[in-house]
Amino acid sequence: MQIKFTEEDIHRYSRHLLLAEVGGHGQRKLRAASVLIVGAGGLGSPLGLYLAAAGVGRIGIIDDDRVEMSNLQRQIAHGVADLGREKAVSAAEAMLAINPSTIVQTHLARLDGGNVHQLIGDYDLVCDGSDNFPTRFLLADACVAARKTLVSAAVMRFEGQLSVFKPYVSGPCYRCLYPEAPPDGMVPSCAESGVLGAVTGVMGTLQATEVLKELLGIGETLAGRLMLWDALGSRFRTINVPRDPSCSVCGSMATVGG
Repeated sequence: MQIKFTEEDIHRYSRHLLLAEVGGHGQRKLRAASVLIVGAGGLGSPLGLYLAAAGVGRIGIIDDDRVEMSNLQRQIAHGVADLGREKAVSAAEAMLAINPSTIVQTHLARLDGGNVHQLIGDYDLVCDGSDNFPTRFLLADACVAARKTLVSAAVMRFEGQLSVFKPYVSGPCYRCLYPEAPPDGMVPSCAESGVLGAVTGVMGTLQATEVLKELLGIGETLAGRLMLWDALGSRFRTINVPRDPSCSVCGSMATVGG
């Protein structure tokens, strides 16, 4: 079925329509696409807002936390009036305020082994904006099994990292980069080490950019590469990440998938 744009749509997406790499065909791709965002916090906030603004047709957001005062320093989808509310609901309202034509589905739950496969199966692409290693590994492994593209970002203090994982096409999976989670307490959380609020905004926006590139099929993918940003040094660098043939998840002897 051909997706038709209203005059309001044409005006809303006019800057996209001017881009040869996007145009009407690309904007229709975005309207037909669905994306799941895991986490409605520092990364999920700018990510969700920009995907809604870009015209992604259906966006799911899963989070079981409520908005706290300490979140407002960086989680820009929420405001003072949202204190105590479910983050997923607050973020969804902020996304719909930008673009009411986007369908936003809220999942008021914690991602776990009981719901991860059904959740990611309902979306074309998955974004990791979580803040803990168990969730990251659970989500990454499930995406390999379901052959779903995963766009993953992380932040700490003044640094961020970003990559795309789609081993079903080419490149490594998350466990090729990080075979096992670090021991408890080795990597401090943002609550323990702190984070410059704007760093989450930069990385969440870069994450949204990679999502849009993947949905549109444009540009050079980050699959097989890891982007690192040092905010204090004002430096970006990208390193190659090879696929591990002995990876327990996507390697030749893996049982999860690949």
